[in-house]
Amino acid sequence: MSEKEHPVPTEINLHRKSRLLEITFSDGRRFRFPCEFLRVHSRAAEEVTRDAPVVGKEKVNIDSIEPQGNYAIRIVFDDGHDTTAFSWETLYDLGVNQEKYWQAYLERVKAAGYQRGSDDESDEITLRVLYFNYLVNKLGKQEETVKLPRRLAPDVESFLKVLARRKLDRGYLLAPETVRVTVNRQFAEPFTKLEDGDEVGIVPNSPTPPPPPRD
Repeated sequence: MSEKEHPVPTEINLHRKSRLLEITFSDGRRFRFPCEFLRVHSRAAEEVTRDAPVVGKEKVNIDSIEPQGNYAIRIVFDDGHDTTAFSWETLYDLGVNQEKYWQAYLERVKAAGYQRGSDDESDEITLRVLYFNYLVNKLGKQEETVKLPRRLAPDVESFLKVLARRKLDRGYLLAPETVRVTVNRQFAEPFTKLEDGDEVGIVPNSPTPPPPPRD
């Protein structure tokens, strides 16, 4: 790629459960965009002309992604908004400056007097956890119901850490590098969002348990 060429997407993946759009560019950079972030930064004509920020999109998701030639994609959101085409340059800029743009948005929201809602009104979630292979014997159970504050386990990575701490001296069996996790019988990413009532399966990567850590 020459210096004059702008990076273009090489991979676009929508993680609907986590409400994330993941884009890898030709320069190797990878960005994960929350659907809310993209929605509030959409450039619909009726919204660009307004002074107030777009709000109330905490739970918005993406219904579909449509290519626009070889220069952009049109994102169809599940709130009915479908008039924005995001060019490669725009998406790259949003990725590079995501933190700055998001903080600026939150400041505008606060100035407008709007209180952003949480992902769920409940403070606690209940998960059905299934163990497989040697974990059944090592942990002494095939499944269990786990209740915990939502803030402690917003995603798979956080949940594994919490669960490992609860298992005390057996927590090492749940190290991320030794297990794979499914959510509702689909293999999940570390950032996969967890919701009340989800079924979480924990599957060892190897038929042989890892050795206990040395003191």
